[in-house]
Amino acid sequence: MWKLVVGFVIFAALALYVISKGGDSLDMSGEKHGADAVHSEPAKTDASAPVAPAVAPASEASAAK
Repeated sequence: MWKLVVGFVIFAALALYVISKGGDSLDMSGEKHGADAVHSEPAKTDASAPVAPAVAPASEASAAK
């Protein structure tokens, strides 16, 4: 029984440590839906960088079936 108590105390101390290190950026409110949700813009790509094809061509081994 005492091992459970010691384990809980260690777990609680670790949780408090992680929360305290999170600072102001830690959001404990759970999932957000609707107007409260924060949506970020998709990553902008460099126009001069080559764009990889969306679908890779099938290899000859898989095409020979």
